[in-house]
Amino acid sequence: MPGVFLLSDNNNTLVPLEVGHFVSEDDFQVLLAKFPALLAGDQIDPSNPRRWVLVRREAAIPSEENSGGRWSLDHLFLDQDGVPMLVEVKRQTDTRIRREVVGQMLDYAANCVVYLPVERLKVDFEATCRGNGTDPEATLSGLLGPEPDIENFWLRVKTNLEASRVRLLFVSDAIPPELRRIIEFLNKNMNPTEVLGLELRQFQGPGVRTMVPLVVGQTEEAVQRRNPTSRSLRNWDENSFFADLGTRVSEAELQAARGVVNWMKEKADHIEFGKGKKDGSIFGSGTV
Repeated sequence: MPGVFLLSDNNNTLVPLEVGHFVSEDDFQVLLAKFPALLAGDQIDPSNPRRWVLVRREAAIPSEENSGGRWSLDHLFLDQDGVPMLVEVKRQTDTRIRREVVGQMLDYAANCVVYLPVERLKVDFEATCRGNGTDPEATLSGLLGPEPDIENFWLRVKTNLEASRVRLLFVSDAIPPELRRIIEFLNKNMNPTEVLGLELRQFQGPGVRTMVPLVVGQTEEAVQRRNPTSRSLRNWDENSFFADLGTRVSEAELQAARGVVNWMKEKADHIEFGKGKKDGSIFGSGTV
């Protein structure tokens, strides 16, 4: 019997969920391209959640000026501040996830900030929109809000590339401890480049599929260095988390939340509490 359940809206049905697995890396990639919200922008920046548009899947990364692509990056996204995000996806069963993927990603990053012109990003983004049957300007308006300054947005993309202000995101259904330590080390020591990992766990039941994203690699020191205003973030722990939650929900809901956290303690290798200014959060990673 699994330890994760889905309770129906009318509280009459309890659906057991089993740990799901991605059949192929392509399935994984298609999901992220279609639903960028799975990239957990609220965890990456709780004070100003990140939003993204997809520039291209299998984005070509050149190794010299005015050349074609030497490498193929799984996904290239842009956030609302014009920060490029390079995404590389590996399933936990892929042995390259432990070491080879790091060198691969650093190759992509080192060359894209030098040899990838913003004009190519614009062309790729427009081609992606056309392929999805969407309008490029309308897509950027959805990212930037009303009365967007699209010309200024692409100028910021260019400026960010030139300053090496990019985000590197390693995505897997389970990130091994070896990769987690490398991500934390790189994120602590690479500035302004941000290096993060994302575990995307899935649980399946009859007619149900749930996705649970968890960002890893954000040390407090790295967060404060990139964003001095983050010093006002709150260091949550179990006591403060449940004390605050108890003021917002019923006793039954509070006990249900305690049950979930107890299950996480039992099953996960690592438990983390969030840094939200107003809202607490708890994340578990590792063995389920």
